[in-house]
Amino acid sequence: MDNNTPVEWFGWFRPDILVEYKQLFWQGAAVTVGMTIACVLMGCALGLMLALARLADARHQPWTAVCKYLLRWPSTVYVSFFRGTPLFVQILLMHFAVMPLFIHPVNGWLISGDLARTLKQDHGALISGVVALTLNSSAYISEVFRAGIQSISAGQKMAGLSLGMTHGQMMRYVVIPQAFRRMLPPLGNNMISLLKDTSLVSAIGLAEMAYAARTVAGAYGRYWEPYLAVALAYWLMTFLLTVGLRKLEDHLARSDRT
Repeated sequence: MDNNTPVEWFGWFRPDILVEYKQLFWQGAAVTVGMTIACVLMGCALGLMLALARLADARHQPWTAVCKYLLRWPSTVYVSFFRGTPLFVQILLMHFAVMPLFIHPVNGWLISGDLARTLKQDHGALISGVVALTLNSSAYISEVFRAGIQSISAGQKMAGLSLGMTHGQMMRYVVIPQAFRRMLPPLGNNMISLLKDTSLVSAIGLAEMAYAARTVAGAYGRYWEPYLAVALAYWLMTFLLTVGLRKLEDHLARSDRT
């Protein structure tokens, strides 16, 4: 038997392809996980601010107009845009249109010169992907926060204020901790969706898992091996995330009963 003959499983599956490119797949998995963590954290922070902006209100002028025109309306337009347009289009728009305005070697609004050239060549796709996914996820997460905050009864808010708390203290110590328990399941769904949506960033050249699979498929002209491996990796990541979120929900439920 020729030693150069590739080993096949089940008569058609070639694991040697995956072994040869294992480093590329590991690097892609690391990029996927890192992007997901970064986008979830920044998306939650921005989503909370958007939710508070959409709920902002005041009894007296001029603060009523400030809340309406400078907080509620802009945040509503933001959420409507990012929820109403495809994420794939947002990634392309961010990478090819928006980011060159801010990071450009010649006339970047934020960064220019050699630093801009280096960032664009070495990390341009990563920056564009993280920004696009963060902005998109924050729009969905803001709706989760808004619904969770509104689910807390007005009586508990008034009780916090009657104890001498400021509005900020009441939100921090009374409303948001209770709302978080109710928001955890939909937040978990958003995290899982975000993890899978990172595969779209391969369209702009980021070397994550989907990009690795496409590279291997192009090199060998075989598609079962790389795409099945990537599908299994995504399934395993989402499964582990689901288990972790379920354990967190159980922990919070037990703490409520004690």
